[in-house]
Amino acid sequence: MNKQRYHSLDVFRGATVAFMILVNNPGSWQHIYSPLEHAKWHGLTPTDLVFPFFLFAVGNAMAFVQPRLKAAGEAAFWKKILTRTILIFAIGIFLNWFPFVQWQNDELVAKGWTWTRGDGEQGGIRILGVLQRIALSYFFASIIVYYSRVRTAAIIGALLLVLYWILCLAGNPADPYSMTGWFGNGIDKAVLGEAHMYHGEGIAFEPEGIMSTIPSIVQVVIGFIVGNFLRTNNKENIFQTLTVLFVGAVGLLFAAYWWDLVFPINKKIWTGSFVLVTSGLAILLLGVFVYFIEIKNLRGAWSRFFDAFGKNALFIYALSGLFPKLLGMTRLSEGRTAWGWFYQNVTSRFPGRPENGSLLFALSFIFLLWLIAYWMDRRKIYIRV
Repeated sequence: MNKQRYHSLDVFRGATVAFMILVNNPGSWQHIYSPLEHAKWHGLTPTDLVFPFFLFAVGNAMAFVQPRLKAAGEAAFWKKILTRTILIFAIGIFLNWFPFVQWQNDELVAKGWTWTRGDGEQGGIRILGVLQRIALSYFFASIIVYYSRVRTAAIIGALLLVLYWILCLAGNPADPYSMTGWFGNGIDKAVLGEAHMYHGEGIAFEPEGIMSTIPSIVQVVIGFIVGNFLRTNNKENIFQTLTVLFVGAVGLLFAAYWWDLVFPINKKIWTGSFVLVTSGLAILLLGVFVYFIEIKNLRGAWSRFFDAFGKNALFIYALSGLFPKLLGMTRLSEGRTAWGWFYQNVTSRFPGRPENGSLLFALSFIFLLWLIAYWMDRRKIYIRV
């Protein structure tokens, strides 16, 4: 029973990676369809589902690995999670730093850990980010599920969400949920330094910050609970298993709705209501995949496409970060880069709204990465971290 494998889990993970690449790589950030943008602050868009879905998928995979780690003993467990955590975190730093040079006054200069911007402000390598959050969430969630039963892990997860809510309220009772009032931002500035934080919001604000990592740990724990439920229930009773999952998903969505009234759904500070609504939606989507793939056996080109991404998920995601940065360093005529050439000369000329060409660029990049993922899968090359 423990060895049964759900192909739908790989497809779910692969679809998440593909969508993550789509929203991260438009042809132009000025021409994006609104569902492919993050919510400005409170609220939820399809794009906001990508990262929590990936953390949920990390928990799913963990459910199939934990039995082997428990059988191998504590030493093997700690070696595995420490090695994996450090590697993923280090890859995240590497991607933030890459390609280690930058253009200044039409010259390539080394990109140090810190530097002075053109406006005189201090700049630096961003310490946290997507892969770093995955590493930390995986690490703490692994400890929780290794040393506790499933029911206890669920209770710990619930307590962490409530604790985070209390910290938000206690940190700034007058303005707990604004970008400037959220308590975690001050902690990030003190620990990381403003130069090493994300500045895409116009100010130093880290959307993958230290304190908002607490609820993201719960996202992995929920994924583990769902994955463990699938693993420990025979496929012969799959309809009953799906019923329980759908009921659980609806329960999470209902709880998220009510919690949103006092603790708004917000990805950038990763609120408890955000964890519940995205986990509920992840369970629903996974349940749909299980139904069509495991029960109806409706496998085909669509599932194989996502499956190729799912089997090398972290590697393909890292590659999707390296390509744009490397090609973005090349200078062509009129200040254009090799990365932007294809959009400016090919996809931007697609008829209709400019968003069409920007979307076509992102889809083309997905197809390029899929060719690499497919080639690796055909040759049984799986890069595990």
